[in-house]
Amino acid sequence: MKKMYFIAIYADQKTIDEVRIFKEDLALHFGNSKALSNDAHITLAPPFSREIELEEDIHLAFQKIDTSIAPFEINLNGFGSFPNPKHPVLFIKPEENENLKQLYFNVKEKFSFERYSFYPHITVGYRDLNYDNFLKAWDIYKDKNYKTKFLVYKILLLRHDGKWVSINEKKLSQE
Repeated sequence: MKKMYFIAIYADQKTIDEVRIFKEDLALHFGNSKALSNDAHITLAPPFSREIELEEDIHLAFQKIDTSIAPFEINLNGFGSFPNPKHPVLFIKPEENENLKQLYFNVKEKFSFERYSFYPHITVGYRDLNYDNFLKAWDIYKDKNYKTKFLVYKILLLRHDGKWVSINEKKLSQE
């Protein structure tokens, strides 16, 4: 049996709660409820599928990711979008961050994924957000002010079991 997995950084609970308010607004006013099914995170390795019998290999590769980076802050600042008519996305933008880029490259070293360019973001609206509603939402969110920051001190390996659940974590450290 195949399962889906991905690797991500999750925001702290305060940020997750704040982002959820934006997601609830999109669900209520723009017909976009799918984004409510996942807490605020930045994807480091996009979802991939593997036989569950091979999960131990995923755990071994995950533990080999170089996390010898001191815990660092991510500053979130405003909203952005991928205005693709078929799959529009509304998101919160993190500011440029060298530690985040390094962490991504360290993950990519152990998990090869093609056709994925790293554009870090925290998704607010996607999947069941149609293009007309996206345009209406973007008109409101493009100038909306939202700033916060959170500390990154670990990365998570998640598996989809009806919903995404953390099955492993690896802390950042300078050692």
